[in-house]
Amino acid sequence: MNARLAQRPARLVVTGGAGFVGANLVRWLLLHRPGVRVLTVDALTYAGNLENLAGVLDDPRLRFENADVCDADRLGRIFADYQPDGVLHLAAESHVDRSIAGPAAFVRTNVHGTATLLDVARAHGGPRVVIVSTDEVYGSLGPSGRFSEDSPLAPSSPYSASKAAADLLALSYHRTFGQDVVVTRCSNNYGPYQFPEKLIPLMISRALADEPLPVYGDGRNIRDWIHVEDHCTGIVLALERGVAGRVYNLGGDAERENLAVVCQLLAELGKPESLIRFVADRPGHDRRYAMDARRARAELGFSPRYRFELGLARTIQWYVEHEAWSRRVRDGSYRRYLEDTYRSRLEAAAPCAV
Repeated sequence: MNARLAQRPARLVVTGGAGFVGANLVRWLLLHRPGVRVLTVDALTYAGNLENLAGVLDDPRLRFENADVCDADRLGRIFADYQPDGVLHLAAESHVDRSIAGPAAFVRTNVHGTATLLDVARAHGGPRVVIVSTDEVYGSLGPSGRFSEDSPLAPSSPYSASKAAADLLALSYHRTFGQDVVVTRCSNNYGPYQFPEKLIPLMISRALADEPLPVYGDGRNIRDWIHVEDHCTGIVLALERGVAGRVYNLGGDAERENLAVVCQLLAELGKPESLIRFVADRPGHDRRYAMDARRARAELGFSPRYRFELGLARTIQWYVEHEAWSRRVRDGSYRRYLEDTYRSRLEAAAPCAV
Protein backbone atom coordinates (compact mmCIF):
# COMPACT_ATOMS: atom_id res chain seq x y z
CA MET A 1 0.00 0.00 0.00
CA ASN A 2 1.08 3.58 -0.64
CA ALA A 3 3.04 4.65 2.48
CA ARG A 4 1.03 7.77 3.20
CA LEU A 5 -2.22 5.84 2.93
CA ALA A 6 -1.00 3.29 5.46
CA GLN A 7 -1.48 5.95 8.14
CA ARG A 8 -4.53 5.54 10.32
CA PRO A 9 -6.79 7.32 9.95
CA ALA A 10 -5.97 8.24 6.35
CA ARG A 11 -7.36 11.59 5.18
CA LEU A 12 -8.81 11.66 1.69
CA VAL A 13 -10.20 14.39 -0.53
CA VAL A 14 -12.95 13.41 -2.98
CA THR A 15 -13.64 16.06 -5.60
CA GLY A 16 -17.07 15.90 -7.22
CA GLY A 17 -18.24 13.98 -4.18
CA ALA A 18 -21.87 15.09 -4.48
CA GLY A 19 -22.18 13.73 -8.02
CA PHE A 20 -23.22 10.25 -9.09
CA VAL A 21 -19.94 8.32 -8.88
CA GLY A 22 -18.51 10.66 -6.26
CA ALA A 23 -21.39 10.20 -3.82
CA ASN A 24 -21.29 6.43 -4.28
CA LEU A 25 -17.53 6.55 -3.68
CA VAL A 26 -17.94 8.53 -0.46
CA ARG A 27 -20.51 6.02 0.75
CA TRP A 28 -18.22 3.13 -0.25
CA LEU A 29 -15.28 4.59 1.66
CA LEU A 30 -17.29 5.19 4.83
CA LEU A 31 -18.65 1.63 4.68
CA HIS A 32 -15.54 -0.32 3.66
CA ARG A 33 -12.71 1.80 5.11
CA PRO A 34 -13.99 2.57 8.63
CA GLY A 35 -10.79 4.35 9.67
CA VAL A 36 -10.86 6.82 6.79
CA ARG A 37 -11.61 10.54 7.03
CA VAL A 38 -13.16 12.09 3.92
CA LEU A 39 -13.38 15.69 2.80
CA THR A 40 -15.79 16.10 -0.10
CA VAL A 41 -15.30 19.06 -2.44
CA ASP A 42 -18.08 19.88 -4.89
CA ALA A 43 -19.18 23.04 -6.72
CA LEU A 44 -22.81 21.81 -6.66
CA THR A 45 -23.47 22.52 -10.31
CA TYR A 46 -26.61 21.03 -11.87
CA ALA A 47 -25.54 17.40 -11.34
CA GLY A 48 -24.03 17.92 -7.89
CA ASN A 49 -26.69 17.15 -5.31
CA LEU A 50 -26.17 16.98 -1.56
CA GLU A 51 -29.26 14.79 -1.38
CA ASN A 52 -27.00 12.10 -2.88
CA LEU A 53 -25.17 12.12 0.46
CA ALA A 54 -28.27 12.08 2.64
CA GLY A 55 -27.74 9.80 5.60
CA VAL A 56 -23.95 10.18 5.70
CA LEU A 57 -23.46 13.95 5.91
CA ASP A 58 -23.85 13.69 9.68
CA ASP A 59 -21.10 11.07 9.88
CA PRO A 60 -18.24 12.61 11.91
CA ARG A 61 -15.72 11.13 9.46
CA LEU A 62 -17.12 13.22 6.61
CA ARG A 63 -16.83 16.94 5.89
CA PHE A 64 -18.15 18.91 2.93
CA GLU A 65 -16.72 22.00 1.19
CA ASN A 66 -18.72 23.83 -1.48
CA ALA A 67 -15.79 24.75 -3.73
CA ASP A 68 -14.80 24.87 -7.39
CA VAL A 69 -11.73 22.88 -8.46
CA CYS A 70 -10.75 25.80 -10.68
CA ASP A 71 -10.40 28.05 -7.61
CA ALA A 72 -6.71 27.65 -6.75
CA ASP A 73 -6.81 29.92 -3.70
CA ARG A 74 -9.75 28.11 -2.15
CA LEU A 75 -8.31 24.68 -2.90
CA GLY A 76 -4.98 25.77 -1.47
CA ARG A 77 -6.60 26.78 1.82
CA ILE A 78 -8.50 23.49 1.95
CA PHE A 79 -5.36 21.42 1.36
CA ALA A 80 -3.30 23.48 3.83
CA ASP A 81 -5.88 22.93 6.57
CA TYR A 82 -6.73 19.31 5.80
CA GLN A 83 -3.33 17.93 4.65
CA PRO A 84 -4.77 14.97 2.72
CA ASP A 85 -2.95 11.68 2.24
CA GLY A 86 -4.76 10.99 -1.02
CA VAL A 87 -7.02 12.70 -3.55
CA LEU A 88 -9.71 11.04 -5.66
CA HIS A 89 -10.48 13.46 -8.48
CA LEU A 90 -13.98 12.99 -9.90
CA ALA A 91 -15.08 16.61 -10.37
CA ALA A 92 -15.97 16.90 -14.05
CA GLU A 93 -18.51 17.88 -16.62
CA SER A 94 -19.50 14.48 -17.95
CA HIS A 95 -22.40 14.51 -20.41
CA VAL A 96 -21.52 14.20 -24.10
CA ASP A 97 -24.64 15.99 -25.36
CA ARG A 98 -23.96 18.97 -23.10
CA SER A 99 -20.36 19.10 -24.36
CA ILE A 100 -21.59 19.35 -27.94
CA ALA A 101 -23.90 22.21 -26.98
CA GLY A 102 -21.25 24.05 -24.94
CA PRO A 103 -17.64 22.79 -25.04
CA ALA A 104 -16.12 25.68 -23.06
CA ALA A 105 -17.49 24.50 -19.70
CA PHE A 106 -15.87 21.11 -20.27
CA VAL A 107 -12.48 22.61 -21.04
CA ARG A 108 -12.73 24.81 -17.95
CA THR A 109 -13.67 22.12 -15.42
CA ASN A 110 -12.06 19.03 -16.90
CA VAL A 111 -8.76 20.53 -18.11
CA HIS A 112 -8.17 23.72 -16.15
CA GLY A 113 -9.73 22.21 -13.02
CA THR A 114 -7.47 19.16 -13.22
CA ALA A 115 -4.38 21.32 -13.71
CA THR A 116 -5.37 23.47 -10.74
CA LEU A 117 -5.91 20.43 -8.53
CA LEU A 118 -2.56 18.91 -9.54
CA ASP A 119 -0.73 22.17 -8.83
CA VAL A 120 -2.37 22.55 -5.43
CA ALA A 121 -1.65 18.93 -4.50
CA ARG A 122 1.99 19.31 -5.56
CA ALA A 123 2.32 22.47 -3.46
CA HIS A 124 0.88 20.81 -0.36
CA GLY A 125 2.89 17.69 0.28
CA GLY A 126 2.24 15.77 -2.91
CA PRO A 127 -0.49 13.30 -1.86
CA ARG A 128 -1.35 10.62 -4.38
CA VAL A 129 -3.92 11.87 -6.90
CA VAL A 130 -6.17 9.39 -8.71
CA ILE A 131 -7.61 10.91 -11.89
CA VAL A 132 -10.92 9.20 -12.63
CA SER A 133 -11.38 9.11 -16.40
CA THR A 134 -13.40 7.30 -19.05
CA ASP A 135 -13.18 4.74 -21.85
CA GLU A 136 -14.46 7.46 -24.19
CA VAL A 137 -10.92 8.86 -24.51
CA TYR A 138 -10.14 5.87 -26.76
CA GLY A 139 -12.82 6.76 -29.30
CA SER A 140 -14.84 4.18 -31.21
CA LEU A 141 -13.85 0.52 -31.26
CA GLY A 142 -14.36 -1.83 -34.20
CA PRO A 143 -16.50 -4.98 -34.06
CA SER A 144 -13.83 -7.00 -32.22
CA GLY A 145 -11.14 -6.52 -29.62
CA ARG A 146 -10.97 -4.39 -26.49
CA PHE A 147 -9.30 -1.17 -25.42
CA SER A 148 -6.08 -1.66 -23.48
CA GLU A 149 -4.20 1.02 -21.60
CA ASP A 150 -1.86 1.24 -24.60
CA SER A 151 -4.64 1.88 -27.13
CA PRO A 152 -4.24 5.24 -28.87
CA LEU A 153 -6.40 8.09 -27.65
CA ALA A 154 -8.91 9.18 -30.30
CA PRO A 155 -11.70 11.13 -28.56
CA SER A 156 -14.82 11.87 -30.59
CA SER A 157 -16.57 14.56 -28.54
CA PRO A 158 -15.57 17.71 -26.66
CA TYR A 159 -16.27 15.81 -23.45
CA SER A 160 -13.96 12.91 -24.23
CA ALA A 161 -11.32 15.27 -25.66
CA SER A 162 -11.32 17.26 -22.43
CA LYS A 163 -10.94 14.06 -20.40
CA ALA A 164 -8.09 12.85 -22.64
CA ALA A 165 -6.37 16.20 -22.14
CA ALA A 166 -6.75 15.88 -18.37
CA ASP A 167 -5.30 12.35 -18.43
CA LEU A 168 -2.28 13.42 -20.46
CA LEU A 169 -1.74 16.46 -18.30
CA ALA A 170 -1.75 14.33 -15.16
CA LEU A 171 0.67 11.79 -16.63
CA SER A 172 2.94 14.63 -17.76
CA TYR A 173 3.05 15.92 -14.17
CA HIS A 174 4.30 12.49 -13.12
CA ARG A 175 7.00 12.45 -15.79
CA THR A 176 8.03 16.09 -15.38
CA PHE A 177 7.68 16.65 -11.63
CA GLY A 178 7.63 13.10 -10.28
CA GLN A 179 4.12 13.71 -8.95
CA ASP A 180 2.33 10.67 -7.55
CA VAL A 181 -0.49 10.31 -10.07
CA VAL A 182 -2.59 7.32 -11.14
CA VAL A 183 -5.24 7.38 -13.90
CA THR A 184 -8.27 5.08 -14.04
CA ARG A 185 -10.49 4.74 -17.10
CA CYS A 186 -13.86 3.09 -16.62
CA SER A 187 -16.60 1.81 -18.86
CA ASN A 188 -20.20 3.10 -18.64
CA ASN A 189 -21.43 3.31 -15.05
CA TYR A 190 -24.92 2.58 -13.75
CA GLY A 191 -26.46 2.42 -10.30
CA PRO A 192 -28.13 4.60 -7.64
CA TYR A 193 -28.07 8.41 -7.68
CA GLN A 194 -27.23 8.83 -11.38
CA PHE A 195 -28.48 12.10 -12.84
CA PRO A 196 -31.34 11.23 -15.22
CA GLU A 197 -29.71 12.56 -18.36
CA LYS A 198 -27.74 9.30 -18.77
CA LEU A 199 -29.22 6.32 -20.59
CA ILE A 200 -30.36 3.99 -17.81
CA PRO A 201 -31.87 6.48 -15.32
CA LEU A 202 -33.39 8.49 -18.18
CA MET A 203 -35.13 5.44 -19.56
CA ILE A 204 -36.27 4.28 -16.12
CA SER A 205 -37.77 7.65 -15.20
CA ARG A 206 -39.51 8.05 -18.54
CA ALA A 207 -40.82 4.48 -18.55
CA LEU A 208 -42.22 4.89 -15.05
CA ALA A 209 -44.11 7.93 -16.33
CA ASP A 210 -45.20 6.08 -19.52
CA GLU A 211 -43.36 8.67 -21.61
CA PRO A 212 -41.65 7.90 -24.95
CA LEU A 213 -38.09 6.57 -24.67
CA PRO A 214 -35.70 8.30 -27.11
CA VAL A 215 -33.04 5.91 -28.47
CA TYR A 216 -30.29 7.32 -30.67
CA GLY A 217 -29.90 6.01 -34.23
CA ASP A 218 -30.63 2.32 -34.60
CA GLY A 219 -29.89 1.55 -30.94
CA ARG A 220 -27.08 -0.83 -31.87
CA ASN A 221 -24.28 1.16 -30.23
CA ILE A 222 -22.49 -1.10 -27.77
CA ARG A 223 -21.30 -0.13 -24.31
CA ASP A 224 -19.39 -2.09 -21.67
CA TRP A 225 -21.29 -1.55 -18.42
CA ILE A 226 -19.90 -1.49 -14.89
CA HIS A 227 -21.92 -1.13 -11.70
CA VAL A 228 -20.89 1.98 -9.79
CA GLU A 229 -19.97 -0.07 -6.69
CA ASP A 230 -17.51 -2.11 -8.75
CA HIS A 231 -16.12 1.11 -10.18
CA CYS A 232 -15.67 2.54 -6.69
CA THR A 233 -13.83 -0.61 -5.64
CA GLY A 234 -11.47 -0.19 -8.57
CA ILE A 235 -10.81 3.48 -7.79
CA VAL A 236 -9.86 2.70 -4.19
CA LEU A 237 -7.66 -0.21 -5.26
CA ALA A 238 -5.87 2.16 -7.65
CA LEU A 239 -5.38 4.59 -4.79
CA GLU A 240 -4.01 1.94 -2.45
CA ARG A 241 -2.13 -0.39 -4.80
CA GLY A 242 -1.62 1.36 -8.13
CA VAL A 243 1.80 2.16 -9.55
CA ALA A 244 2.48 5.88 -9.89
CA GLY A 245 2.32 7.08 -13.48
CA ARG A 246 0.23 4.14 -14.69
CA VAL A 247 -3.21 3.90 -16.26
CA TYR A 248 -5.73 1.22 -15.23
CA ASN A 249 -8.79 0.24 -17.25
CA LEU A 250 -11.83 -0.70 -15.15
CA GLY A 251 -14.47 -2.61 -17.08
CA GLY A 252 -17.48 -4.67 -16.12
CA ASP A 253 -17.24 -7.40 -18.79
CA ALA A 254 -20.80 -6.54 -19.79
CA GLU A 255 -21.04 -5.46 -23.43
CA ARG A 256 -24.62 -4.71 -24.39
CA GLU A 257 -26.34 -2.91 -27.24
CA ASN A 258 -28.18 0.17 -26.03
CA LEU A 259 -31.42 -1.16 -27.48
CA ALA A 260 -31.02 -4.45 -25.60
CA VAL A 261 -30.49 -2.53 -22.35
CA VAL A 262 -33.63 -0.49 -22.93
CA CYS A 263 -35.67 -3.60 -23.78
CA GLN A 264 -34.44 -5.42 -20.67
CA LEU A 265 -35.31 -2.38 -18.60
CA LEU A 266 -38.83 -2.24 -20.02
CA ALA A 267 -39.31 -5.95 -19.35
CA GLU A 268 -38.23 -5.50 -15.71
CA LEU A 269 -40.75 -2.68 -15.32
CA GLY A 270 -43.53 -4.48 -17.17
CA LYS A 271 -43.72 -1.68 -19.76
CA PRO A 272 -44.28 -2.15 -23.53
CA GLU A 273 -41.50 -1.80 -26.08
CA SER A 274 -43.88 0.43 -28.03
CA LEU A 275 -42.62 3.26 -25.80
CA ILE A 276 -39.30 3.21 -27.71
CA ARG A 277 -38.74 6.00 -30.25
CA PHE A 278 -35.70 6.02 -32.53
CA VAL A 279 -34.39 9.57 -32.82
CA ALA A 280 -31.68 11.25 -34.91
CA ASP A 281 -28.25 10.06 -33.87
CA ARG A 282 -25.85 12.20 -31.88
CA PRO A 283 -22.93 13.74 -33.83
CA GLY A 284 -19.76 11.65 -33.48
CA HIS A 285 -21.59 8.86 -31.66
CA ASP A 286 -19.03 6.10 -30.96
CA ARG A 287 -20.23 2.70 -32.12
CA ARG A 288 -18.63 0.37 -29.58
CA TYR A 289 -16.63 0.39 -26.36
CA ALA A 290 -15.09 -2.61 -24.60
CA MET A 291 -12.45 -2.59 -21.90
CA ASP A 292 -9.52 -4.91 -21.29
CA ALA A 293 -9.06 -4.80 -17.51
CA ARG A 294 -6.34 -7.42 -17.22
CA ARG A 295 -3.79 -4.94 -15.83
CA ALA A 296 -6.20 -3.90 -13.06
CA ARG A 297 -6.91 -7.55 -12.27
CA ALA A 298 -3.21 -8.46 -12.12
CA GLU A 299 -1.82 -5.41 -10.32
CA LEU A 300 -4.76 -4.24 -8.21
CA GLY A 301 -6.74 -7.42 -7.61
CA PHE A 302 -9.74 -5.82 -9.28
CA SER A 303 -12.67 -8.11 -10.07
CA PRO A 304 -16.22 -6.87 -10.82
CA ARG A 305 -18.82 -8.38 -8.51
CA TYR A 306 -22.04 -7.48 -10.30
CA ARG A 307 -23.41 -9.40 -13.25
CA PHE A 308 -25.17 -6.89 -15.45
CA GLU A 309 -28.60 -8.52 -15.25
CA LEU A 310 -28.54 -8.52 -11.45
CA GLY A 311 -27.05 -5.05 -11.26
CA LEU A 312 -29.63 -3.60 -13.63
CA ALA A 313 -32.51 -5.24 -11.76
CA ARG A 314 -31.28 -3.78 -8.47
CA THR A 315 -30.74 -0.38 -10.08
CA ILE A 316 -34.28 -0.37 -11.47
CA GLN A 317 -35.63 -1.32 -8.05
CA TRP A 318 -33.70 1.56 -6.45
CA TYR A 319 -35.22 4.07 -8.87
CA VAL A 320 -38.70 2.64 -8.32
CA GLU A 321 -38.25 3.01 -4.57
CA HIS A 322 -36.74 6.50 -4.94
CA GLU A 323 -39.08 7.90 -7.57
CA ALA A 324 -39.48 11.09 -5.51
CA TRP A 325 -35.69 11.66 -5.70
CA SER A 326 -35.77 11.23 -9.47
CA ARG A 327 -38.73 13.58 -9.78
CA ARG A 328 -36.99 16.27 -7.74
CA VAL A 329 -33.91 15.95 -9.92
CA ARG A 330 -35.92 16.15 -13.13
CA ASP A 331 -37.91 19.23 -12.07
CA GLY A 332 -34.96 20.98 -10.42
CA SER A 333 -36.46 21.13 -6.94
CA TYR A 334 -33.53 19.09 -5.58
CA ARG A 335 -31.57 22.34 -5.58
CA ARG A 336 -33.62 23.45 -2.59
CA TYR A 337 -32.34 20.48 -0.60
CA LEU A 338 -29.15 22.29 0.37
CA GLU A 339 -30.98 25.38 1.63
CA ASP A 340 -33.76 23.42 3.33
CA THR A 341 -31.66 20.76 5.00
CA TYR A 342 -27.97 21.51 5.28
CA ARG A 343 -27.22 25.22 4.88
CA SER A 344 -27.31 26.01 8.59
CA ARG A 345 -25.22 22.95 9.45
CA LEU A 346 -22.62 23.75 6.81
CA GLU A 347 -22.34 27.35 7.89
CA ALA A 348 -21.79 26.28 11.48
CA ALA A 349 -19.27 23.55 10.64
CA ALA A 350 -15.57 24.06 11.31
CA PRO A 351 -13.70 24.48 8.02
CA CYS A 352 -11.82 21.42 6.77
CA ALA A 353 -10.91 20.01 10.18
CA VAL A 354 -11.33 16.26 10.51
